[in-house]
Amino acid sequence: MLAIIMAVLAGLCWGVGEIFTKKALNTGQVGPMAVLLVRTLTTLPLAAAAYWVSMDVWKWERPGWTSQATPQVWLMLTLGSGLLAGFAGVFFFYMGLASPGGDISRIRPIAFALSPATAVLLGWVMLGEGMSVRKAVSCVLIIAGIILLTGERSSSHAPTSDPSLTSSHASS
Repeated sequence: MLAIIMAVLAGLCWGVGEIFTKKALNTGQVGPMAVLLVRTLTTLPLAAAAYWVSMDVWKWERPGWTSQATPQVWLMLTLGSGLLAGFAGVFFFYMGLASPGGDISRIRPIAFALSPATAVLLGWVMLGEGMSVRKAVSCVLIIAGIILLTGERSSSHAPTSDPSLTSSHASS
C-alpha cells in the first residue's frame, strides 16, 4: 500500500509542478533550458539531503556501495537514471512544452502515459516480469487514451471567431 501511496503522491507532485513550469514558460521570460537548469539545481541539494537521511537515519542505503558497485551497475545508473530518465526525458519534455502546440494538456499525457506502457513492455522483455492479457490490454488502452486525448481535432469542431461562419452553421 505504501508503494501505491508514494506513486500517487509522485503523480500529483508532477502534475501540479508542471502546471507551474508551463505557466513560467508561457511568460516568455524563460526558455526550456532555464527550466531544466533550475530544476536540476533545486533538486541536487534536496537529493543529497534525502540520501543522507536514507543512509544515516533510515538505513535504506548500503554503506560502501560506491566502491562495491560493478562497472555494469555504474553504467546502468549513469545511462538509465542519469542520462535517459534524469536528463533526456526532462529535456525532451520541456522542449515539447516550449514548442508551438506544446499545450500541457497534450504533451503531459503523451510523455507520462507512454512511460508506464513502455515500462510494462520493457519489464516483460528485458526483466522477465510477467505479461498477462490484462497488462497487454492495459497497454493498448493507454495508447488509445493518448490518441483520443491528444489527437488533432477535425476542423469542423474547431472554435472559430468568424461571425459569418457561426451564423451560417446556425441557419443550416
